[in-house]
Amino acid sequence: MDKINGMDKLSILVVDDDKEIVNAISINLENEGYRVFKAYDGLQALDTINTQSIQLILLDIMMPKLDGLSATMKIRQAKNIPIIILSAKSEDSDKILGLSMGADDYITKPFNSLEMIARVRSQLRRYMTLGDVNVTEKTNILKSGGLFFDPDTRIATVDGESVKLTATEMKIVELLLRSPGRIFPAEEIYERVWEEPAYSVENTVMVHIRRIREKIEINPKEPKYLKVVWGIGYKIEKI
Repeated sequence: MDKINGMDKLSILVVDDDKEIVNAISINLENEGYRVFKAYDGLQALDTINTQSIQLILLDIMMPKLDGLSATMKIRQAKNIPIIILSAKSEDSDKILGLSMGADDYITKPFNSLEMIARVRSQLRRYMTLGDVNVTEKTNILKSGGLFFDPDTRIATVDGESVKLTATEMKIVELLLRSPGRIFPAEEIYERVWEEPAYSVENTVMVHIRRIREKIEINPKEPKYLKVVWGIGYKIEKI
């Protein structure tokens, strides 16, 4: 990264098919000391992310070649960096769709530049504190997609947001994350987490699984991470 006042500059990717909007946003961000990369469609955005160190993305929805929502889904398959959706659509359903695809925030056009900067700062602060910006420096971080668990600090995060788990819930998450994709029967989960023999423990384990889902899933009824394999057990998907 470049340096500003002796500190590393954070890099932001601005993606919009309207070059005037990209330039206007870039000027505001550069005035705040950020390094800015520009792209004008979703494919250019993916290329930039794969070749540059980017800490945040401002991403339009309606773009040629690859729209913002599709780009968000592809980015989320590999990276946990904050994504702020930019859109002229203000309906709640559009906002919910953007967030469910993996975006961290949503700004409706036209927007106030001060509000945009405030949201950028908020997302970067959360990412630098809680996200995976330093994961490459720690090899023991357990992860699946945007779900991270640090066994040393006992901190769990989902898409950069801290998740408050009980001690028992942490043990279950850690157990499943250490073997993503593997199905654990309820009896094995109980014996390894509670450290006592398992007798008719299905309901006990099921309650804890449900509570974990409510904390880590956007839609617990259609979970992305923590899945039930009916008649067999539970697993965390390998993403």
